[in-house]
Amino acid sequence: MQQKEGTLKSTHNTNLYWRCWLPDGKPKAVILVAHGLAEHISRYSNLVNHVVPRGYAVYGVDHDGHGKSDGRKGYVERFQVFLNDFKAFDDFVRNENPGAKMFLLGHSMGGLLAVAYGLEHQKDFAGMVVSAPLLKPGESITPATITLARIVSVLAPRMGVAVLDSTFLSRDKSVVEAYDTDPLVYRGKISARLGAEMFDTMNKVQQQLSTLTIPVLILQGAADQLVNPAGGKMLYEGVGCQDKTYKLYD
Repeated sequence: MQQKEGTLKSTHNTNLYWRCWLPDGKPKAVILVAHGLAEHISRYSNLVNHVVPRGYAVYGVDHDGHGKSDGRKGYVERFQVFLNDFKAFDDFVRNENPGAKMFLLGHSMGGLLAVAYGLEHQKDFAGMVVSAPLLKPGESITPATITLARIVSVLAPRMGVAVLDSTFLSRDKSVVEAYDTDPLVYRGKISARLGAEMFDTMNKVQQQLSTLTIPVLILQGAADQLVNPAGGKMLYEGVGCQDKTYKLYD
């Protein structure tokens, strides 16, 4: 396995950190990874160690305000910033791998990003995998809560409103400990603007699911308390493709 890393310029002239893991020889395909909220691409060693020895290349980028990339932690002006940055990264990877078959993989908020990005660029991908996709607000989040979040995002966009509870990350305590002790994981509050932008992107994506026609694999834990498990099922039922698989893990 070979590893490379570097930085590239975003469309708003910030530095984005990227990393890749390459198999020996020409890869069967390239997997572009969109990581989750508050974390970073270097946490995906389990994925890397599984697929790279099987001949696949894995590329990932730290989103704006995440990991080793520039940007304010826990904040983004518009969700479109993430999408524009991912397009710049996508273009970079394709230039590095001309003619390669490409797959899109996203986890949690990265699942939301992957679906939103896939809707715009699906002709460029052979398929998509999403793990615990953030596609639906939690059952405890009412329409009034979402409306309030949008108001606060305008009046005080950088105000911290929520912290991710790492105890819900996994039943494996070593996974939680690794997350809690990782200096590149953001442990502060998520801003009102970022929260509102995620709600708006979820709503936009839900209305367009029927136009998604590339093959999709959806993986979801039934007891997930960080994202609403119903989002994965909604994605499965809503996409317009026939080649789709939904796996719910107890």
